[in-house]
This record gives sequence, C-alpha cells and structure tokens, in this order.
Amino acid sequence: MAEPRNDDFLDDIEAAEAEELSEEMAEIDADAAEIDALRAERDAFKDKFMRALADAENSRKRADKQRREAEQYGGSKFARDMLPVYDNLKRALEAATDEQKASASALIEGVELTMRELVNVFGKHGIEPVSPQVGDRFDPQLHQAMFEAPVPGTKAGDIIQVAAEGFLLHDRLLRPAQVGVSSTPAS
Repeated sequence: MAEPRNDDFLDDIEAAEAEELSEEMAEIDADAAEIDALRAERDAFKDKFMRALADAENSRKRADKQRREAEQYGGSKFARDMLPVYDNLKRALEAATDEQKASASALIEGVELTMRELVNVFGKHGIEPVSPQVGDRFDPQLHQAMFEAPVPGTKAGDIIQVAAEGFLLHDRLLRPAQVGVSSTPAS
C-alpha cells in the first residue's frame, strides 16, 4: 500500500504543478494580451502624432505663404489708388508746350522731380510699368482693348494706340495697359 500513496502523492504534485503552470500560462496570456493592447494603443498615438505633426507643418507653410503674399500684395489697393496720380503727372508733363517749359521752368522741373520720385517709390515696392508700343501684339494678360479699328498696313491684333500704361505689382497685374487694337482682316 505504500506504493499507491506515492502515486497519489505524485498525482497531487503533478496536478498542483499543472494547475500552477495553467495559472502561469493564463498570466502570460493576459500579459501578452495587455502588451498587444499597449502596442496597438502606442501605434494609434504614434499615427495621431505624425498626423498632427504634418498638420502643424502644413499650417506653418500656409501661414508663411500668406505672410509673404500679404507683404508683397497687401498694398495693392493703395498702389492702384496711386496710379491716377502717375497718369496725371505724365499728362501734365506731356501737355506742357516749349513756351510753357521756358516760362515756368521751375514748375515743370518740380513736376518732373515729383514724377521721378513716384517712379522710384513704385520700383522700390515692386510696381513695374507695362508699356506696350505701337505695333506690338495684343496680349490679353497684360492689355485691355479700349477699341478696335481697321488700320491699313497692320495685322489684326496689333496695337495701334496706347491710351494708358499698365502696371504689375511683382508678378500680378495691377492695371492692364489700355490700348487700341487693329481689326484689319487678313488679306
């Protein structure tokens, strides 16, 4: 009978070890499941972080672009309002006769200096004239056709008269040059 007790004792030890092993396996499975859950949560947070980082970078680039555009083009309304001053000074200088230039030379010189300074300020702020010449091709991106007329010796689309200069503010059209365009049909 001593042997059966040993078997019972061994069975009890094996059962206890099996139960302990089962508990350890359950703990390992729980730990592994928890680690998997933590990895998934970490990956989700990493993805959110990367997206937030990309959004922040895009926002920074957009803000930089808007700031540059505001610097370059923020004064476009004021610049547009100054163009009639340029036009009037130019007309005054063109209208002065030789007799007036001789009798009022100081006045004419003052208007010329004012005109020169206005052109310098325009240039300093990126305002450049668009000055088409008679015979140039009409470009709808830079010119505004004020009228069309058939003029012998020209081709349709040729500029036949310049009524007013146009202006660019950096690379944007501030005011198109106002021109007359030939409508002479092709022969």
